[in-house]
This record gives sequence, C-alpha cells and structure tokens, in this order.
Amino acid sequence: MRIARFTTGGDPRYALVEGEPGAEELVVITGDPLYTPVQPTGESIPLDDDAVRLLAPVIPRSKIIGVGRNYADHAKEMGNEVPTAPLLFLKPNTSVIGPDDPIVLPDWTEHVEHEAELAVVIGKVTKDVSPERALDHVFGFTVANDVTARDIQRSDLQWTRAKGFDGSCPIGPWIVPGLDVDDLGVSARVNGETKQDGRTSQMIFDTAYLVSYVSEVFTLLPGDVILTGTPAGVSPIVDRDIVEVEVEEIGVLRNPVLRRS
Repeated sequence: MRIARFTTGGDPRYALVEGEPGAEELVVITGDPLYTPVQPTGESIPLDDDAVRLLAPVIPRSKIIGVGRNYADHAKEMGNEVPTAPLLFLKPNTSVIGPDDPIVLPDWTEHVEHEAELAVVIGKVTKDVSPERALDHVFGFTVANDVTARDIQRSDLQWTRAKGFDGSCPIGPWIVPGLDVDDLGVSARVNGETKQDGRTSQMIFDTAYLVSYVSEVFTLLPGDVILTGTPAGVSPIVDRDIVEVEVEEIGVLRNPVLRRS
C-alpha cells in the first residue's frame, strides 16, 4: 500500500496509489490516515492528470529528528569517527517540501549537498519503547533528502542553520506502511548521475533501535519523522540541478534546485 497526499487546486487530500509505474491512479480516501481508518470515497484520479500535484505526504505536527553519521562510510568521508551512540539533531517542520518543489539555496551558503535517506513516519504516541516493539509504533516509511549547507555545518557549533533552513527537508513521494526496511537500496542522482548508492543494512544503528533510542529523548507524536542517516557519496548541488533520491520499494523523490538572484 502507498499513501499519497495531493491537491488538485483545493485543500490537500489523501489517496491510495494503485497501478503499475506510468499508469498509477489516486484512489481518494476520507480524512487523514494517521488518525482515521483508510476508507475510499469512490473517486479515482489518474496520477498523471495535469491538475494533480503531489505534496509532502506528511507535515510533522511536532518535529523531524535527524540521525547523523549513521553509515560508517559517510562518517569516514566527512572525516569523522563512527559514533558510539546515535547522533541526533532537529529540523523544523518549515523545512519540509514535497515532490518537485524547488530546493531554494540560501544566499548565506556557498556549499549545499544532498543526503539521501530512509524516513520513518511515526503513527502513535511513543515514549520509552523497546527496540522489539518500536516498529509497532511506525505508521510507514518514505524518502527524504536531508539537504545540508556543508560550509555552515563546519563553521557553526550547532547544526541548526545548516540543516534546518526552509526547503532543506524534501519528503515524498508517498508513505509505504508495513515495509521491511532491513536491507533496502538508498541512492541519490544529480542530473541523472548516481552519487550515492548504499543499503539500509549498512546502518550502524538499525531502524527499530533508532525509534527506541529517540523515544527515550523525545515523546514521539503521530506524524513525527525520523531521518535514519545517509550513505557515502554526498556531493554539492547548485542552481538548475535536478536531484533524485530513491529508496527501494518506496519510490523516487525528485526536486529541482534554485538559487534566486
């Protein structure tokens, strides 16, 4: 099952995405599936209808928690040691954009990079959950790009400005519940050229452990998002680039890059 959030010009709605690639349909459902059972309305819309615009499948009501250096090769390429515990940071919900929305580069940074990531969408109020029960609290999984102003990350003592600016958290194209995420491909392409190509099995801390660990620090609320880290191969993105981030069995998240003059 794939759950999308979309608009045809009015208020955002939710739908199941059904059909083969290139012939998908949006089967519209009632309400917000985070809070109400999935129930089709009887309306279907072709995904490629000109009126359809996919939106970020979730706007976290509370927070986005990032996990830094959760792939050993990425830690190495950044010149850092592998962490002995998950390294956490926060992104505000104003950083979220959806599929095909532009990543607007701030004028105060000269070096912005993509970071392809598996994202976890929380489905229940979660506090101090064990790793064994952690995935029971997950609504589903989506694709994220933890866009990072690398020069600012290096110059500031905190990562807030480097990772929290508007548009620095593309999410999409939809949420897939019930997915086995132990060994999925995570990749990024810039203008069609592969830059990142890793697997979730390479994570230092797996998804269940991350949900458990984060829940010891924060009470997780429905719609909160955990970014699980990025594999090696991060690279700069510049004006007019097209960035595609893909997680196997979920889909491709595409965003153009724009620097306003």
